[in-house]
Amino acid sequence: MRNVIVTGSEGLVGSLLTRTLEAQGVEVVRYDLELGQDVRVQKDFAEALSGCEGIVHLAAVSRVIWGEQDPELCWATNVGGTQKVIEAAVEARERPWLVFASSREVYGDAAELPVGEDAAKQAVNVYGRAKIRGEELVHAARADGLRTSVVRLSNVYGSTGDHADRVVPAFTRAAALGGVLRVDGLGHTFDFTHVSDTVAGLVAICEQLHAGEARLPDLHLLTGQPTTLEQLARLALAHAHGQAKLVEAPPRSFDVANFYGDPSRARELLGWRAQVDIRSGVRQMVEDFARELGASEGAAASDPNLERVAAAL
Repeated sequence: MRNVIVTGSEGLVGSLLTRTLEAQGVEVVRYDLELGQDVRVQKDFAEALSGCEGIVHLAAVSRVIWGEQDPELCWATNVGGTQKVIEAAVEARERPWLVFASSREVYGDAAELPVGEDAAKQAVNVYGRAKIRGEELVHAARADGLRTSVVRLSNVYGSTGDHADRVVPAFTRAAALGGVLRVDGLGHTFDFTHVSDTVAGLVAICEQLHAGEARLPDLHLLTGQPTTLEQLARLALAHAHGQAKLVEAPPRSFDVANFYGDPSRARELLGWRAQVDIRSGVRQMVEDFARELGASEGAAASDPNLERVAAAL
């Protein structure tokens, strides 16, 4: 690969992907709202895209709760922005390949677990429905000659710089500070995937498209291992400082209750499998927070907002 544009380059996944590609000698064009760049403005994106051989489209209103709070913005960004990215790619002098980051939210509460990539899509929230529509746009773009890949991510975690109220950083930070881990739905089950594994899978997909693959099927990048929110909280508590404790709260109405996926397709087509298990990933995050925040035995969280924990990502 020569050069790639990464939308959402400053986020959890985008920042590590950018660093990883650059370490491999790939020139990366960073494109992110934090840098004053908006995927909804096609002219600006087309200028940034010029000369790039590939696009990794991560930019999105990236949280379920944000989609519920501002559904118009979620749809305009996650659907409208994706449409602008596709249009710019189709109109480019040399058409780039495109990786589209979708989500396990497209499935909603699936009838059977683990969930395969061909399972019915029955999203229960705005974010999930917007991702379904984004996938449809990307699939349709193949008729215009684009080489594309839809990859569904699942509860990605692994950085203390992530949004503080996402479930893994919220739990692990509270544990490091001796605070309260509020769990909105103890039995809710998810497939937590470390960002390093997610990025390794994305790089493998980019390499396939770079090599000329034109018909990649939809792919999961996930562990295939279910973890309840109670189990997640107790893993964090096992490494807690001070008097950290768990508090149960009712689940939110717009959250999927149970999900874990089948990772076998990515293993077969990419030779990819997740390497970081949830135990070691959570332990590392508690340790990272403790080190960064100067937490010690007996320390307590001073910000009550950090004690409120979302039930799902």
